[in-house]
Amino acid sequence: MKILILGAGRVGSSLAKTLSKESYDVSIVDLNKDRLLKLQEDFDLATIIGYASHPHTLERAGADKDTIVLAVTNSDECNITACQIAKSKFKVKKTICRLSDASYLDSLDAFGKDSIDKAIGPENEVTDHLVDLIKHPGAEQIETFANGALKVVSVKVKRDGMLVNRALKSIKSDMPEIETYVPAIFRKGKPFIPEGKTIIKENDELYFVAAEKDIDAVVQEMRLQDASSSRIMIIGGGKIGFVLAKTLEDDYKIKIIDPDRDRCEMLSRELNRTIVLNGGGSDEELLKSENIENIDVFCALTNDDETNIMSAFLAKKLGAKKTIILVNNYTYINILPKNFVDIALSPQRVTVSMVLQHLAEGDVPQEVIFKMASGAEAVEGIVHKNKFTNAYLGKPISDVPLPENCVVAAVTRGNKTFMGSEELLLSEGDRMIVFILGKTNKEQIQNLFLKD
Repeated sequence: MKILILGAGRVGSSLAKTLSKESYDVSIVDLNKDRLLKLQEDFDLATIIGYASHPHTLERAGADKDTIVLAVTNSDECNITACQIAKSKFKVKKTICRLSDASYLDSLDAFGKDSIDKAIGPENEVTDHLVDLIKHPGAEQIETFANGALKVVSVKVKRDGMLVNRALKSIKSDMPEIETYVPAIFRKGKPFIPEGKTIIKENDELYFVAAEKDIDAVVQEMRLQDASSSRIMIIGGGKIGFVLAKTLEDDYKIKIIDPDRDRCEMLSRELNRTIVLNGGGSDEELLKSENIENIDVFCALTNDDETNIMSAFLAKKLGAKKTIILVNNYTYINILPKNFVDIALSPQRVTVSMVLQHLAEGDVPQEVIFKMASGAEAVEGIVHKNKFTNAYLGKPISDVPLPENCVVAAVTRGNKTFMGSEELLLSEGDRMIVFILGKTNKEQIQNLFLKD
C-alpha cells in the first residue's frame, strides 16, 4: 500500500517511523531538508522536498489512484487544499486530513464532495480523554470501544487496593454484580496475560475492560479511589484548555490561566462560570494567591512542553493533589517523575492512533486501533465469514488461532457483552476486541475482519 505523508513535523515523523516498519511503501513531503534527511537515514522511505499542497510536489511524490494521502501538517488550510488537489487531480485512493479547528470539522462538505475521506481532530480527542480522566480520578488511561459500550482502562495498583496480594479471580467474589475482565498486566515494565490465579502485586499496571458506569468500582479494587475532583486549574487557554473549561464548568469549580491578555478577554466572554486569570503557569506568587494547595486537578495544556512540565512540578510542590500535562515530545513521557506528573498525555500519540484507525484493512469500526501509553495495543473489528474464519464459526473462541502476545478481551453481540469468555461460540457479526502485548502478526488478526 502506498502512503504519502504531507508534513514531517512530530506527527508526520512519528507516522513515517511507524508505517515504514510495516508493509507500507512510504513517502513523506516537507520543506525542511534536515528533517527529511534524518528520516531517510534511519528508515526505509522516500522523501520529497516541497510545499505539501502544491500539485507539482504531489506529482513528484507519485500520487496516484493507489495512494493514501495523510495530510498532517500544522496548517489546516494546507491540509485541506492538499486533499482537494490529491483527489481532483491525482484521483488518490483515500485522503486523511488533520484538522485542529472544530469549525472546519463541522463544515467538511464545504470543501468539495469526497475531497476529504476522513477528518481527524486530535484536539477534540485529547479533550475527551481529559474529561474521562477527571471524571474517573483513579484511572491513568481510558479508551472507548464498542461505540461507547466498553472502556479499556489502565490503573496503577496501590497497596491500599482491596485486591493487592490476592488472586485476580477474587474480583468476581468481591463484585459479583459487575462485569469486568483483565487482559493484561505490566509488572516492572514487562507485560503478561494473567490467569485467574495470578496474584496482584503493588505497582502492577493493570488494564481492564468494563462499562463506564463500573470503572470507579473496579479501580477501587486496585487502589483507594482518589477523592472526587471539584476544583480544577487549567494552564493555557488555547483550543484544548478552552473546550475543557467549557465542557466542565457547570459541574466543577474551574480557574484558567493564560499569559495573553487578549485571549483572556475572549475566554471571559465565552465562559460562563470559569474564573479567568492573566498570567503564567509557573508564576509561584500567582499560584499561591489562587490557593493552589486546594486544587484537586492541575492541567497544564499549553503548546510548550517545558512550560507544562515546570508548571506541574511547581503546582505539586505547592500542594496540588493531581497534575495532568500535555507533552508533544513523546520521549518525555517515560522520564517524567511520577511524584510531580501524575498523567502525561501526548496529542502526537493520539493523532498517530487516529490515523492508524483509518488505515486498517477490513470491515472495522472507527475505533479499530488504540496504542496504549505502555506500548500495548487494542484492536477492534467485526468478524466476517471468509476463508480465514469459515473453520471457526460456531466453535469456541478459544479455538481461533490468534498470534502470540494476543488475547480476546471482549466480544459484543447486539446489546450483549461477553468478557474473557473462551467458551463463547464465534458468530459472524461479532464485534471483537483483541489486546496485543508485544510484537506479533497483526495481519493474522485483521484476517478475522475481512469480507470475503
